[in-house]
Amino acid sequence: MPGNRTTGLLALGGIALAAVLAVLAHLEVDDDLSPWSLTVSDFAVSDRGGVLDVAMVLLAAASAVLLPALGRSGAHRAAQPLLGAWAAGLLTSAVVPTNPPGLPMDTAAYVHRYASAVAFLALPLAGWLLAGGLGGRAAGWLRALTLTSLVLAGAMIWSAYPGDRVLLGLVERLLILAEVGLLTVVAVRLARSVSPRLTPARAA
Repeated sequence: MPGNRTTGLLALGGIALAAVLAVLAHLEVDDDLSPWSLTVSDFAVSDRGGVLDVAMVLLAAASAVLLPALGRSGAHRAAQPLLGAWAAGLLTSAVVPTNPPGLPMDTAAYVHRYASAVAFLALPLAGWLLAGGLGGRAAGWLRALTLTSLVLAGAMIWSAYPGDRVLLGLVERLLILAEVGLLTVVAVRLARSVSPRLTPARAA
């Protein structure tokens, strides 16, 4: 379907640009900030309105672009609101900063934390539901990336609480990588679509 192909390509461009900006942001941070122990949000709050915030907004926009295409493709009905929750949570996380490392959490930091949690959990669930309508390699990739994301989310929760933040930054970045990979699979599948539906017999 031409509209879906255009949407998929637009989303892929946004995802790629967001990834490039995120990498550049990590190359320009203060030497005192460790990507192994500090989260992406810790990096972003040190440069409010900077490259990382722009990258998060771009990724949220690229995700939102996919929403109408999923509706046209006959995707599982629950996948759209879940993908919307991911985009909204990501956008909220970009706009509402966490607290600087070492300072007590304030209201904005709690909003940021729960918005991030919603985003991190919503996207894998959307990916699992979308896999049912894809079939083939794309479905396999989505399921694998969904399970990887959920395992990493569990590891992140452990690290943030009983684990005393051991390698919290590394685990979060691996989680983000898995979820961006999941989003990329969906965008590529839509960019390659040749019919109005993903797989008519399997899309619910």
